[in-house]
Amino acid sequence: MDWTAFALSLQLAGWTVVLLLPLAVVIARALAWGRVPGKSAVEALIMLPLVLPPTVLGFYLLVAFSPQSGLGSLLKSVFGTSLVFNFAGILIASLIINLPFAVQPIQRAFEAIPANVREAAFVSGLSRWETMRRIELPLAWPGLVSAIALTFAHTLGEFGVILMIGGSIPGETRVLSIAIYDQVQAFHIDRAGVMSAVLLAFSLIAIAIVHMLARRRRTDAHAL
Repeated sequence: MDWTAFALSLQLAGWTVVLLLPLAVVIARALAWGRVPGKSAVEALIMLPLVLPPTVLGFYLLVAFSPQSGLGSLLKSVFGTSLVFNFAGILIASLIINLPFAVQPIQRAFEAIPANVREAAFVSGLSRWETMRRIELPLAWPGLVSAIALTFAHTLGEFGVILMIGGSIPGETRVLSIAIYDQVQAFHIDRAGVMSAVLLAFSLIAIAIVHMLARRRRTDAHAL
């Protein structure tokens, strides 16, 4: 078992959830309740990582983050270093590829809240912020937990984008999925099997959580 790669995978998944969740709440609420110009185009753009081959997305990010590109040069001036082949680069790539896994469950949870519940909150004198904090977020919690579980599990298993942006640098960019690939390349099948079993267990737990919360959300919706 490559514990360094495992720890790096957990670190990447944790930071991805922490940084992406607040952004996903804002985007999901706007798509669920707000008047977003070009809403279909925005939703399609968020969904794009689901259908685009990870190596293709990774290639475009590699080109964009390259210090030779305008965006890459700007990012280098902001972060003080190139975002290619380091942890910061794979973290930003992880935020992009996990957008649909974070936004969609939360958006569906917001959309499931009856309009009359929000209207009652407004009539009671609550501001939009108070309505979101005291009414919407508590009712949408199953969607939030689903987003956390899906984002965390998907980050642990991501391979193509991470390999394109980060390569396989021990302690810096070699996460567990990359370590499995390296072990197979070296014909260390037993080690690859152990690490694959760990990822399989995390994935099964995440799916179980999502299904459990989906049932809870349907129950809550019937109760409203």
